[in-house]
Order: sequence, then C-alpha cells, then structure tokens
Amino acid sequence: MIPKVTKEIIDLGDGRSISIETGKLAKQADGSVVVRMGDCMLLATAVSARTANPGVDFLPLTVDYREKFSAAGRFPGGFFKREARPSDQEVLTMRLVDRCLRPLFPDDYHAETQVMIQLMSHDENVMPDALAGLAASAALAVSDIPFYNSISEVRVARVDGQFIINPSREQLDASDIDMMIGASKDSVCMVEGEMREISEQEMIDAIKFAHEAIKVQIEAQEKMRAALGLTYREYEPEQTDAEVEKIVHDAAYAKLYDIASHASAKSERGEKFAEVYEEVKALFSEEDLAEKAELISTYFKKTQKEAVRNLILDQNIRLDGRKTTEIRPIWSEVDYLPSVHGSSIFTRGETQALTTVTLGTSRDANIIDLPSEQGEERFYLHYNFPPFSTGEAKPLRGTSRREVGHGNLAQRALKNMIPADCPYTIRLVSEVLESNGSSSMATVCAGTLALMDAGIQIEKPVSGIAMGLISDSKTGRWAVLSDILGDEDHLGDMDFKVTGTKDGITACQMDIKIDGLAYDIMEQALKQALDGRMHILGLLQETIAVPNPTVKPKAPKIVTVTIPKDFIGAVIGPGGKNIQALQAETGTTIVINEEGDFGIIEVLGTDQAGMDRALAAISNTTFSPVEGETYHVKVVKMLDFGAVVEFVPGKETLLHVSELDWKRIENVGDVLKMGDMLDVKYMGIDPKTKKAKVSRKALMPRPPREEKKADAPKQENK
Repeated sequence: MIPKVTKEIIDLGDGRSISIETGKLAKQADGSVVVRMGDCMLLATAVSARTANPGVDFLPLTVDYREKFSAAGRFPGGFFKREARPSDQEVLTMRLVDRCLRPLFPDDYHAETQVMIQLMSHDENVMPDALAGLAASAALAVSDIPFYNSISEVRVARVDGQFIINPSREQLDASDIDMMIGASKDSVCMVEGEMREISEQEMIDAIKFAHEAIKVQIEAQEKMRAALGLTYREYEPEQTDAEVEKIVHDAAYAKLYDIASHASAKSERGEKFAEVYEEVKALFSEEDLAEKAELISTYFKKTQKEAVRNLILDQNIRLDGRKTTEIRPIWSEVDYLPSVHGSSIFTRGETQALTTVTLGTSRDANIIDLPSEQGEERFYLHYNFPPFSTGEAKPLRGTSRREVGHGNLAQRALKNMIPADCPYTIRLVSEVLESNGSSSMATVCAGTLALMDAGIQIEKPVSGIAMGLISDSKTGRWAVLSDILGDEDHLGDMDFKVTGTKDGITACQMDIKIDGLAYDIMEQALKQALDGRMHILGLLQETIAVPNPTVKPKAPKIVTVTIPKDFIGAVIGPGGKNIQALQAETGTTIVINEEGDFGIIEVLGTDQAGMDRALAAISNTTFSPVEGETYHVKVVKMLDFGAVVEFVPGKETLLHVSELDWKRIENVGDVLKMGDMLDVKYMGIDPKTKKAKVSRKALMPRPPREEKKADAPKQENK
C-alpha cells in the first residue's frame, strides 16, 4: 500500500528551504516526521503512554538525539563498529530540545513520553542540531499527544553585521554570534550560545530576529496538523482534593512565609520547612496519611512555593535577606594547590568551585569525531558535581547530562579569551565543592582566576552571574533576581545565566519554566546581569589583577619550531629511534604534526636545560648549509688528502687539502690538527664529485699572479 504523505515547505527567504514530511516512515509511533534541509535529513518520533504510572507527579519526558555515522558515509571509530553511548555534542542537543519542550506540556500530564531524533543523512553545509527542535515539535504536532503549544529552535549567526538563520559551519566560523533560540509563537523559552563580546542590545536583536523565523516554522507545523485533522487524546488528570489543599495551605502558609522572611542558610531553612511539614502531617489521621500522603506533599510544596514567591513580590525580600539586585558575599584565592599548573577557589555565598588548569601539547587535544563534525579542541573544560556538594549521599553513575551542559556553558564563556597563539592544549577541571545556585557561573569565575594563575595570557577576565524571575500572571507583578539561590531557581520561573568581560557578553543560557518570557523582562534581566558581572569582575581582579608573566616552575614550558617536511623522518628516526632517545636523554616531550610542506614540532618540558638540548638536537638534524654562506666548523678527523670538518653534530663534510690555502700544502698536519675551529665557505655541490664542497682558501685573499720572465735572446750560430 502506497503511504499517504503530508508535506510542508518552509522558505528561509534566501534560496534555502526546510521541508517537513509525515506519513511515510515510523507510522506505529504516535507521531513521526522527516525534516529535510538540503541533503540533511532528520527522523523524529514521539510516543507517549496512555496512562501515567501510579505516584508519578511530574512529566517523565525523555529526549534522545543521535547522529548515525552511516548518515555521513562513515564507520564509527573504535574497536566495536557500532554507535555506543551519546557524545557530549549529542547530549547538549538533547538538553536544548528538552528544555524547550518540557515547560509547555500540561502541568498535570504525567504519562511516560519519549521523543527520539536521529540524523539519517548528513549535508556538510547544514548543521543538523539546529533542526532538532523543529523536528521534535513537528513529531508532537502530528500526534494526539497533548502538547498544545508548538515550538521551534533555530541557530542565529552574524556575519559582516548581517544575521543568518541556520548558518553553515563555514559561516559560523566567520560569525561573532552562535546562539540557539527556542520559542513558541508568543514568546521565547530557551536561549543558549556564545558570543564575541556583544552588547545586551545586540543579543536581544539576535533573539528577535530568530523569533521571527521561528514563527514561520510553527505556522508550517500548524498547517500540517490542520491538514491531518487531528485531535488531542484525553488523559486522566492528576488527583485533587480541595479539602486537603485548604487544610495544608491554612496550616502552613503563614509559617512558611515567616520562615522565608528571616534570612537563613540553606540547611537551617530546610530544617525549619521540614518541621512545618511534620506539623502539617500531624493534622491528618494515619488512614489519611496512608491514602493521601502524596497529595499532602504536593500541596505543601505548592504552598511553600507560593509563600516564597509572594514574599519577594510583596516585600522585595529574598530567602537569605538580600534585595533583588544584591550579590552574595564573595571570596576567592589563587595558587591553592602546589603541584598543579594553575588553581583557584571561588566562593559565592554557599556555592564554591575549586578549579585546576593542566597544560599539554597538541597530543592532549580533545578529539571530536562525529558524523557532522570532525576536529579537535585545544581548550576544554570538565565540570564535576559530586553529591556531597549539596550535602547528599547518592550513587555515582558517570557524568550526568547536567554536568556536560554546565561544563559546556563555562567552556564557551572562556574559550574566546584564550589567545590564538597560545601554544598549549589547556584542560580546565571544575570541582563543585558546595552548591546553592549558580555553580556553572562560579566555574566561569574560578576558571578565569585559574587561567591567570597558570600564566595563560587571557585577553580579558570573564565573570558570570545567574538571574532568576518571580512572576504572577494574575496580577502582572514580576521581579528579576540577581545571583539566584538554588531554592530560587527551583521555585522561580527563570534561570538566565550570562557571562562576559568588561566589553561584552561571551556566553548565555536561559531556561524558562513558564509559557514564555516577555522582552521587557529579558531587557531588565540583562541590565541587572551587567551590573552584577561588573561587580564580580572587580572582585576577581582584586584577587589577581593580570595573568602571571610565566607558567609555574612545575608547569611545562613549550616551544614550537617549524622545519621543512623533508626533515621529519630524520628527526623521528627509523621506528622512532631518534625521537625516543632524544626525549629520554633530555626529559622532554616532543610532538610532531605535519601541516602542508612543514613539520610543526612542539617541545614540552620543565627543565630549561633539557629543552635547550632537545631544540639544539632538532636544529642540528635539520641543518642544511646554504651555498655562499660562511660557517665556523670543527676538525673531527685528519686524512692524508684533507680534513673532515663538522658543521653541527652529525653533519660533516670533507675539506680537501687543495682548499686549505692558495699555496700548495703537502701535509695537512702542517696547517690543521684535531679539534681546530676554523671558518669555511660552503661552495655547494661539486659537479664532478656530486658531494658538498667547502673551502678555507675562498675566505683568504688571493695572492697576485707572478708574471712569467721573458725568454733570453737566442745566440746566433756563427
């Protein structure tokens, strides 16, 4: 049976287009689409259970994005030729899509839901992650899953002052903006990206430009859904009990409001909230607790959220006593760890990050091997969030998606401040030792300090801050919070992280937990973020004003030299014999990369004398005399017909007796002896012997020619 295909075309307005097609593939899923741009094709499917699992009071949504190597006509790397766990880049795309979709499902929809997106065909001129959000929303739009508010995501770049939607990688490399924006028709719900020190207004302009393109993509989804004549499925709403809700609210609200209004630490506040919860539970019988424990817990959390939010909106007071624009107390230090290449501690309130720097060669670069991207990173950051940082004991199950996302944000915030001519591969590791909000921004600040401590000549220091939002849709009141706590993130409507230098924004990440964010609120958040960033930047520079002039004694120094490609084999030696012996003898690490007609050699070491010996040996190996130049050579062997002289160790040639002097020399020993140093001129390759020729006499003044005596007159025979 020939499938009935429904298709919509989205015109990007510059000769490019995106198509959305459904009805051909994966028809047993609740919804499936193929999104195509150029030769890039993504398959997205959406499936949701018909009923929610008992006791689940949240949306168990899973978003999965995978890039198949076959899509680019490539084999997976490694021993097992099969795709395994997702790469960091795939995880980051999953997070982008999830953060945009999750807030827009109905609050009481708790059925297991899975959205899967896979790259089936790759086009080198199309970046597939920019299409993942559109594909996910379109798959939901052609299903009966109750997702009422379609979204889309686009990447926006700016090249030569002109904004571009979904640029190619080549265009992105030339851009000063790389932002992913997710939005519904009405408002923006997700922003993430990196920038090269742009202003707050330029950032808003980019978001607005992206939003206009997103609206067109949402209209295409709506047309497709209308053409299919779909209706939304009915689902069982979550259990409610107005009487229980009233009991909980009446018993807890005033007490929770009072606790919130008195500044306290996270643990102390948590204990007091827990005491109130126990008091509320005591109002119910054992039978009620057994039957309605989940409802009581849900209503208590709802009441707690209402009390905290109202306190902020009513009195402009926060849980720790700060005003909405205040930053928590900050202290920091550098050079804390004696054996590492650079280190720092940054503490803001109850959030603390210990960050280290490790310096290496190009061999230590982070290799990126994806169907859509191949390359390497010479600067990368790893973020670790152990359970003790929040006072919890939990099993360790590898690197979480959250850790990947937070580390990526901090890396993007700092990477454009690393000088282009920095010879090192740099690995930053952030260990979050305490967490009560903004640990990724603490990582940015600690990373700046650690890089400066390590002697990396960063162009400018970078600071970061997380902004929050408390809003009331009924009254229209709202408040933007600077430097949010963990509870304010959990109970609030927004987590908007902004990083930058004194001259502009370098990265951002925004998550919205309500239907969307108005532009006036975004502008206020960016204004407060700028003030906060400048305050924090001043404190960072009090700790260390400028980068240390050199790397630390225990840190390796690195020198890069360039040699002609023809000499690479001589430096390495047969089977690596020469380079291995040289590394062992000098205590250095030597890395050789071939680029075009040259070999780029990196010599890394902590002992300057050893590095000098290694560099001298490389210079000797690649030594090649230039015709017509003068060289100071050493006599290393005496022969009957001349002397063997050495330019540099390992590079010798014959100085023939006829080239010692303009006058005839009968015995070489009369002029030279072993170990003598003398100047010779390199004459090039002798066409007769086909060997290198040097001459001492060529540097000596040539004696005048002797005139021949005239022949005596012949006598006549008489």
